[in-house]
Order: sequence, then C-alpha cells, then structure tokens
Amino acid sequence: MQIGKVIRSYRKQKNMTQEEVANRLGVTASAVNKWEKGASLPDISLLAPIARLLGVTLETLLSFQASVTADEIAAIVKEIDIRFRTFSYGEVFQYAKELIQTYPDCHALIWQLAVILDARRTKADEKGALEYEKQIKQWYMHALESGDADIKRNAAESLFQFYVRKGEYEAAGRCLSYFSKEGTQRKQKQALLYAKTGQKQKAYEAYEEILFSECQTLRIVFSGLYMLALEENDLEQAGMWAEKESGLVRLFEMGKFQEAACKVDLAVQKQDVEQTLLCAQALLAGAEEMDGFQKSAMYAHMKWKSADPDFLAKMRQTLLECFRDPVKFKFMEGCGQWELLIKANVEGKD
Repeated sequence: MQIGKVIRSYRKQKNMTQEEVANRLGVTASAVNKWEKGASLPDISLLAPIARLLGVTLETLLSFQASVTADEIAAIVKEIDIRFRTFSYGEVFQYAKELIQTYPDCHALIWQLAVILDARRTKADEKGALEYEKQIKQWYMHALESGDADIKRNAAESLFQFYVRKGEYEAAGRCLSYFSKEGTQRKQKQALLYAKTGQKQKAYEAYEEILFSECQTLRIVFSGLYMLALEENDLEQAGMWAEKESGLVRLFEMGKFQEAACKVDLAVQKQDVEQTLLCAQALLAGAEEMDGFQKSAMYAHMKWKSADPDFLAKMRQTLLECFRDPVKFKFMEGCGQWELLIKANVEGKD
C-alpha cells in the first residue's frame, strides 16, 4: 500500500485532522492531503517525525502490509487467547494494538481483536479502563469502514451492544442504520432500545410485530417444503410439513381458520373424507373470523385495521363454491355430513 494511505489510516485511528497533522509537522494541510491521495510523497526528512506522530515505526510506515488471510487471523486470535493465560490484560492489549497498527486496514482482524478485548475487559485494571474502552470503540468504528458487508454488519452489532452496555442508547440507535429496515435484527434492536428508554408500549408493539412477521415467514417456508414433497409424491413427508405448519399456527395463536387452512389441501390430496369434512367445517365456520388473531393476547399492543365484513363474507362464499366443485370433491360423494354441510351453508347464504 502507498505511504499516503498508511498515513491516512493511522491519522484516522488517532482521530487527527489533516490540519492537525500539518501543524505538528510544519507543513500545509494541502501537502498532507496530497500525500494521502498519492499525488505526492513526504520529504524523506519528515518520515521519522511522521512515524513518531502517528505512533508507528518507520518499518511499519514504509513496509505496510494491508491484510492477512482468514487462517492467519484465526492463528492470531488463538495466540491472543493463549497470551491471556499468561500475561496481564494491559500486556495483551498492547500486543493486539501493535498488530492492528501493522494491519490498520484489515477490518476483519480489527473487529475480531476488538471483540476479544471487549469481552475480556473485566480483567482490565481500573487505571486504564477508560483508555481501553475508548480504543475498543474506535476499533469498532474503524471496522465499520470495511467494504465487506458481513464485517460491517458484525462491527455494527458489536458497537450497538457496546453502547447498550454503557447505557448510551442514542448512540446505539445510530448503529441501526447499518441494518436493513425490514430485517429482524434491526427490529429486535429497536424494540430493545424502546424497552431500555422506558417506551414500554412501543417495545411491546415492536416485539409483537416481530412475532407476527416471523410466523408468516415460517409458514411460507413450511408451505414451500410441503409443495416440494407433493411434487415428489411423498404424501407422508407432505403430511409432516402440513402438521408442522398447523402446530406453528396454534403456537402463534393465528386462529382455527388458519389452522384448518394448513391441512385442507393435504386432506384433499389424500382424498381423506373424514379430514376433508373436518377442515371444511372449520373453514366455513371461521371464515368470517379469519382475522381472529387480532384478538389474541399475544398481539394485544399491535394496531390493526378492522377487517372488511364484505371481504370476509366473500371469502366464505369463495370457499363454499370451491367445496361445491364436483370434480375436485367427487370423492366426497355419498358422505351425508358433507352434503348437509354444503346444503346448510347454501341455505344460510340464501
């Protein structure tokens, strides 16, 4: 890596501006800017002063290594763990700091070392605790500059937890921007911040929305697995997935209508007269309360729009028309209870 990039990386680690560096070295801010952009090089007489100012050796300044492999990072992490068994926190911290100074743009290494040192801070001496904490936070923030989405997200997660432990909830909230607005991770963190800041109603609502959303996501997954099993004509496997979805619906209190909806298709596929009858009865009886989950205590704090009665009535009529299909439900012929069910609902409609 060019020396200008090395200067820039270490300057940012020390939270120094180009102007501050320039003033300390007796040059112009424009000169420092040109170094960092690679437009020019510092005079050889300035190399030692630059190294001292940035807290690095000349060898590091001139022989910079940009990154290390995943295996090398794993070996470094293992070495850090071994050193904690023998050396003090301060000594291990200094060792890690020197490694980071050697690889100041290896964000994966910086994040992992920051996590380890953060987790071990209970072993730090009180005298240097604030300095350790300050440096760890800077390393997390530096890792946020990574171009790797996973490293950036991991660093944001670590920094969020760092701020929450310190009770700095406003700063923790700023970390949410690194997570997808629609993602569960961000929603969980927002719910936690609501709870930590005394916004109980919002916290309940946020957590309940996560429950409801995750239920729908898992239903889609179970449904997909069910369809795959059907394509392979594996009714036993399909039945397992249908039962899993039904159990999920019960767990999340989606209501009897939704529970029956999980099973009716398989019952028809199997031409199971008894199960088809039970599902149809439940669906027709609960069609106008298919939004019954809105009354569940699990979602007591969520805000719902009132269901359109006309829509619910139409849904019931659609179901009835489906059940009257003479081809699809031919196997139900001769079932007296089925005929009575259809007749009763047709008459009820009329």
